[in-house]
Amino acid sequence: MRSHYCGQLNSSHIDQEVELCGWVHRSRDHGGVIFIDLRDREGLVQVVYDPDLPEVFSAAEHVRNEFVLRVKGRVRARPEGTVNPDMPTGEVEVLGLELEVLNKADTPPFQLDEHEKASEEIRLRYRYIDLRRPEMQEKIRIRARTTQLLRRFLDDRGFLDIETPMLTKATPEGARDYLVPSRTHPGEFFALPQSPQLFKQLLMMSGMDRYYQIVRCFRDEDLRADRQPEFTQLDIETSFLDENEIMELNEEMIRQLYKEILDVDLPNPFPRMTYDEAMDRYGSDCPDLRVPLELVDLQDLMQEVEFKVFSGPAKDPHGRVAALHVPGGSSLSRKKIDGYTKFVGIYGAKGLAYIKVNELAKGRDGLQSPILKFLPDSAVDGILERTGAKDGDLIFFGADKTHVVNEALGALRVKVGEDLDLMEGAWRPLWVVDFPMFEWDDKHNRWNPLHHPFTSPKDDQIDLLESDPGKCKSRAYDMVVNGTELGGGSIRIHSGELQQKIFKLLEIGEEEAQEKFGFLLNALKYGCPPHGGLAFGLDRLVMLLTGSKSIRDVMAFPKTQSAACQLTSAPSEVSMTQLRELSIRVRKPQSEEAS
Repeated sequence: MRSHYCGQLNSSHIDQEVELCGWVHRSRDHGGVIFIDLRDREGLVQVVYDPDLPEVFSAAEHVRNEFVLRVKGRVRARPEGTVNPDMPTGEVEVLGLELEVLNKADTPPFQLDEHEKASEEIRLRYRYIDLRRPEMQEKIRIRARTTQLLRRFLDDRGFLDIETPMLTKATPEGARDYLVPSRTHPGEFFALPQSPQLFKQLLMMSGMDRYYQIVRCFRDEDLRADRQPEFTQLDIETSFLDENEIMELNEEMIRQLYKEILDVDLPNPFPRMTYDEAMDRYGSDCPDLRVPLELVDLQDLMQEVEFKVFSGPAKDPHGRVAALHVPGGSSLSRKKIDGYTKFVGIYGAKGLAYIKVNELAKGRDGLQSPILKFLPDSAVDGILERTGAKDGDLIFFGADKTHVVNEALGALRVKVGEDLDLMEGAWRPLWVVDFPMFEWDDKHNRWNPLHHPFTSPKDDQIDLLESDPGKCKSRAYDMVVNGTELGGGSIRIHSGELQQKIFKLLEIGEEEAQEKFGFLLNALKYGCPPHGGLAFGLDRLVMLLTGSKSIRDVMAFPKTQSAACQLTSAPSEVSMTQLRELSIRVRKPQSEEAS
């Protein structure tokens, strides 16, 4: 039906007859000449109809936005003064000789070039229209190109693309499973995989050596702004490579991807930073290195001050007192500082103390702060010296439990960096390594794995599993780009004895371990190779590559924040017949039954 895509026409096609198919992006009648911008997935081209062909011209007069057309015409250069340098096809236009309306269209719920005026709910409900926008077409095209390049890289290095089951056994991985009832086994359920973790380990035990898969994963999480109940990850596992070799391999892959997609040269090698250093300096295990600000520890300076807001956390072994030095920040208004105070409250901070450094030479008189009266000269001098503050600077303070200070000041650091335009460089990747094996759960008074229970501890720290689990470091690694975790992985446990020891530490008894992970424990008995891997969040990766604000913008049919599909109205009720076949009876919450 067509000879060319609209967006591919250029001056080399002048005087050629072409056949095009696409949607009407815009139609304009300019004094007896009709201009139609015809759009397909490759872009736009201007088609011109004049009255010399009355029948064709009459048909063009009745064309409206989003009509589907088949056009036949001759490519010609645009008249002098009408070239559009902002369009790839802006040097040419098509003189329309024939026009066939393949399908009419109702007035769309929003105009493609005015989509900002439509709510996200409307755009998702009519996603097939939203996806027609050139920006969305480009993002989906980049996503397809990304997966193609990732596959090629791994294929060229001997990795096998192997599918793993979608219907599997429920296993705890930090979020709720999506359960699928079994008709043939009444009262029993499959689970949709949160990741292929155990299956890819079993593939290593099967001798497959190098595996990858671009796989759909499912997590029934509570409402979060930029999470999806189903998402895509590039899953990788390999045998007989240590963590350094795995990181180097995947770093090379991401460098090649950025070069191919964006023509960007990422550093070689990526810098590496320990988890402890990242938390101390940036308050985050996903630090955005484009922001030059760092947290400064003040623990020792505040232990003896009378101001208990500072001295309490300073003396608490689980507390922290830290500063965030903002060059040029004294120009911030009180209203802006109040806004930052409200912002850190999201992360549990009870307030946000500050000192404005107006003129250092004047000592205390050159400082402005509501907390100065509570701090002795020695503490103030120590703060100024340690932060390196100069005239015109601002110092924010955090004092609370360590995790609260880290989360609050870590998030504030990035926000202030963005607000004051302090960002340096376009792309700042790094590896974060040496994660703790476990984190303490105060609520349940037990250890939980920081990543998952199949991560191997460092070889020289296995003894700490019994003596001091909190100090035990893992062989885990995360790739971070511009404050976003692109992927994470680890060397896995390949010893059944060590795996049992980890389960015991996590208070997973032998019976429970056998019931949940018996197939893995049995497999470990039969010659398991040392192995490891990682998984990249494909949606996040494409979000970064396209400069999108949300992963929903790079997914063809995403769910809403409440895990619903506006397009299909899923989830929805099913018939009683289907429920009876599954031996299921639905009990709605009491509030719904009462209404």
